[in-house]
Amino acid sequence: MSNTIKGLIFDKDGTLFDFSATWSVWALKVMQTLSNGNAEVVQNLARAARYDLQAQTFLPDSPIIAGTTREAAECLASALPDRSADEIENFLAEEAQAAPLAPAVPLPPLMSEFQRRGIALGVMTNDTEMGAFAHLQAASVLEMFDFIAGFDSGYGAKPDPAPLLAFTDQTGISPDHIAMVGDSLHDLIAGRAAGMMTIGVLTGMATREDLQSHADVVLTNIGEIPAWLDRD
Repeated sequence: MSNTIKGLIFDKDGTLFDFSATWSVWALKVMQTLSNGNAEVVQNLARAARYDLQAQTFLPDSPIIAGTTREAAECLASALPDRSADEIENFLAEEAQAAPLAPAVPLPPLMSEFQRRGIALGVMTNDTEMGAFAHLQAASVLEMFDFIAGFDSGYGAKPDPAPLLAFTDQTGISPDHIAMVGDSLHDLIAGRAAGMMTIGVLTGMATREDLQSHADVVLTNIGEIPAWLDRD
């Protein structure tokens, strides 16, 4: 297997970073800020975002989990009639850069291991490109990636395969030698459509049962990929 995979393209949130530990905490603060401390408005925002205020986590069917920043802004704008989606999108993009990142596993040694194996690395996120660069820089792995794209980078957003195919164009690696690694159906559907292998991970909000029909393998987290590559 190690001779087959020459490139890995990762989703960011829920894959490189644990989704709930990073974004559920951040989302509550964002809703409190947008509501100006109004408890009723917070409840309306949580209802629109499919966020459980008591458990302080997103519900599995939240459209924000795999959506773009724009889609998240439109979702929240439905509960804030006096704020435009454009205004909220800009606010989310700025606030996201300071999110309390929780890497799924220690990232620098893992990415170094992939580089040692000669594997090209990419990130495609439905977050903004600016957010992706900020988060990878904060995690001390920015320079290890050969390709980084957000939904606003000009290639489109998942589940469209186009941004994944941009990685193949940049690296010169054919899709059948690349694996898409992600925590959501958006990731895996995009990977399959691009002709790539697909690796599901359980550091997002989806369950193994949710992912397994669209994945070649479902792993607990990205730290298990080297062993999977080395299997007979």
